[in-house]
Amino acid sequence: MSSLPTKASTNGTSSDGDTGHILHSMLLFAEVLRGLGLDVGSGNVLDLVRATEYSPIGRKQDFYHAARCLLVHRKQDMPLFDEAFQVFWRKPKTRTTTQNIRSMGEQTRFRKPQVAPPPGAETGTEGGSAGENDDAGGSVDLTRTYSAREVLREKDFSEFSTTEINQSRRMMAELTWKMDLRRTRRLIPGRGQQLDLRKTLRLNLKYGGEPIELARLTQKDKLRPLVLICDVSGSMERYTRMLLHFIHTISGEVKQVEAFLFATRLTRITRYLSHRGVDQTVDEVAKAVPDWAGGTRIGQALKTFNFQWLRRVLSGGAVVLIISDGWDRGEPELLAQEAARLQRSCHRLIWLNPLLGSPRYQPLTRGMQAAMPYVDDFLPVHNLNSLEALAKHLNSLSTKRQLGPHYRPKLQEEADTSEAVLPDSSPLDPRLAPTFRHPLWGRGR
Repeated sequence: MSSLPTKASTNGTSSDGDTGHILHSMLLFAEVLRGLGLDVGSGNVLDLVRATEYSPIGRKQDFYHAARCLLVHRKQDMPLFDEAFQVFWRKPKTRTTTQNIRSMGEQTRFRKPQVAPPPGAETGTEGGSAGENDDAGGSVDLTRTYSAREVLREKDFSEFSTTEINQSRRMMAELTWKMDLRRTRRLIPGRGQQLDLRKTLRLNLKYGGEPIELARLTQKDKLRPLVLICDVSGSMERYTRMLLHFIHTISGEVKQVEAFLFATRLTRITRYLSHRGVDQTVDEVAKAVPDWAGGTRIGQALKTFNFQWLRRVLSGGAVVLIISDGWDRGEPELLAQEAARLQRSCHRLIWLNPLLGSPRYQPLTRGMQAAMPYVDDFLPVHNLNSLEALAKHLNSLSTKRQLGPHYRPKLQEEADTSEAVLPDSSPLDPRLAPTFRHPLWGRGR
C-alpha cells in the first residue's frame, strides 16, 4: 500500500530531490476504485493531480476531501470510497500486509478479502526507501465478487448472525403477502345476475316507475384468513427466532392472522403480534410458551387445535401453514387422524419444512410419513428465497383443490384386496368421516 508523503511538491517529486511516487499511487488508487465499480476516468485523475496544487498534500484529511469530491459521483458509492481510501492510503508496517478488510461496505460470507502485492513481485531493492517504492508499485486487485443481499437470500436461517437477522428482517418486509380472494354470501352493488329491486325502484322514479335502469347485485369477495402453527421444539431451535420474525412480518401484511406455537402443548400467540417491535414480541412469546425448546408432540398439538380452536379461527376458508421439521415423539396414528381432520376443515393445508432445503433430505421420519398424505403443499422454509417462493405461492392459490389419494374412491381391484370394502357410490373413506353428529339429525319434524 502507499502512504501519503509528509513533504511533497506539486510536480510529483519529494522535497529531498528523489523522484516521488504520489502520481503512480493516484493511478493505482483510481484502478482500485474502478475495480470496485466506481465511475472513475482518466480525466478525474488529472483533476485530482491538479487539485494537489491548491490543497496541501501533506494533510491527509484535505487530500481525502479533494479526492472524494472529484472521484465519487454517486451517493451509494461513498461508503465504498471511504473504506478503500482508509485501506489504500495508510502507512504499512511491512512490505506486505495480511490485514483483513470488509469487501468495501458489504459483509463477507466465509472469509475476508486480503490486500497483498501480486505474486512474483520483487522482494525489495537497495536504499532506505526501497520498501516504500515496492509497496507503491505493486498493483492491488480489490473487486466485489458477490452481493451481500444475494448471499443472505441463499444462506440458511440456522447460520444467520445477529446482524444478518436484522438485515433479513428488512428484506422480509419487502415481500408482498396477499392471500387469494374467496366469494362470500353477502351481496354488494355490482354487475351480477341478481336484481336489486330497491335500488331499481329508486332509480326509475324519475321515469314514472317504468323499469328502464336496472340495478344488480354481485357476491362480495373477501381475503382468506391465514393460520400459522409453528414448531418451537428443541429440534427447531436454530430456526425458531427467524420464524418468529417471519410470523411477525406476515401478521402486519395480512389482516386476519392467527398464530400458534407448539412443542408438547399448543399456545396461542396472536395477541403478542400486535407489538410493533419484533424484539419485544419475541421476548413476550418466549415467556408465554412454557414448553419452549422441549419435546415434540405434533399429533397432540393438532388435536388440541382441532377441538378448541378449529371452529373459531378456520371460518371463511382459511389457509393453514404448519411449520415443523416432522420430528415427532407422539403416535403417528394420532397425527394422521388429526392432520386429515384439519385438511377437511381448511381451504389449503401447507406444510413448511426447513429441512426440505437440503437436496439430500427425504421425509423418512414417522411423523412426516403419517402427515404427508393429508398435506396439500410440501414446501421448504430455510432461507429468504424460500419465503419469496412461498409468498408467490400464496398469492396464486387456485380456487379448485386437488385432494390426495386417500380421499378418492378406490378401484375395484384395490377394494377386493382391502379389509374394508367401500361401496361404489361412497366418495370418501368412512374412517375419515367427521365424528361429530348433531342430536337432531335423522329425527322427523
